[in-house]
Amino acid sequence: MNRTCKQVKFGIVLLPNFTLTAFSGFIDVLRLCGDDGDRSEPVRCAWTVVSDTLAPIRASCGVQVQPWRTFDDADAFDYVVAIGGLLHSGSTVSDAGLRFIRRSAESSATVVGVCTGAFALAQAGVMEGHRICVSWFHYWDFLSWFPGISEALLVVDRLFVIDGRRITCSGGRASIDVAAAILLQHIDAAVVQKALRILLVDEARCADAPQPHPPGSEPMIHPRLRRAVHLIEQHIGALLSVEALATRLDTSPRQLQRLFKEETGESPLAYALRIRLKTAAWLLAGTHRTTTDIAGHCGFFDASHMGRQFRRVYGVTPQMYRVKHHAESSTV
Repeated sequence: MNRTCKQVKFGIVLLPNFTLTAFSGFIDVLRLCGDDGDRSEPVRCAWTVVSDTLAPIRASCGVQVQPWRTFDDADAFDYVVAIGGLLHSGSTVSDAGLRFIRRSAESSATVVGVCTGAFALAQAGVMEGHRICVSWFHYWDFLSWFPGISEALLVVDRLFVIDGRRITCSGGRASIDVAAAILLQHIDAAVVQKALRILLVDEARCADAPQPHPPGSEPMIHPRLRRAVHLIEQHIGALLSVEALATRLDTSPRQLQRLFKEETGESPLAYALRIRLKTAAWLLAGTHRTTTDIAGHCGFFDASHMGRQFRRVYGVTPQMYRVKHHAESSTV
């Protein structure tokens, strides 16, 4: 199927301490889809790194990239892509950058947030009413930074989300997938597939593909179950019902029950309880938070409720578990 030959223009906004993998993955898909030869010429699509000044921007690994244009001198873009990185090491967008993102969102451009670039879009105030994809690793950070944004709009179980003229991506390798998904709307699929093969990527993963499973959770074979685990961990303090979980996963409660039983030998609620108890054990061993606080964080009614469940699985009370593990760590 032939696509339009109109050149697609991308403006790239790099936040301080941006992740080089997210930037290079996204930009290399554009480069390889740019023309028909091996000259990486920007024929089908063009890209420009823009910032408030032309001073080099440092990636989290130390590599520096010099912007090509300032925000004031930049041309109009079809897509404006904010790429973030280290959240707690100064990966914030400048006031000029926020104004540029707002101005782009008010135009016909689509704004894209890659990695913690989604934080920049939210900070700019352009994500109201839109779903926002972030890495599960930054879920609590996002809620802390933006308490006014509904938790229901936050997506941590997928690689990326396309919601109208707002696109957000969890980052890392998924930057390749989201770049491919964008270009497939403008360029022949054969061109995009060739670019992916050059990058030694078999095929682009779709937006519904799950993020890699969190540490401590068993890797799931079925992608829907992997997404279910992310949702369980995301809502550990306010357990989702099987019906609500099935709705979020676009399946039926019966089908979800069957998938869990086949792969884990447990029901979704039993598996969720195990995750909650595992999290409680980790907090008891690694923090000084009170058992009451941990019980609330892990979705139990109170400390007594958690204590009964904890003793049934671990054979000791939460306090005994804490004393034992603190003693072991002090002898290491």
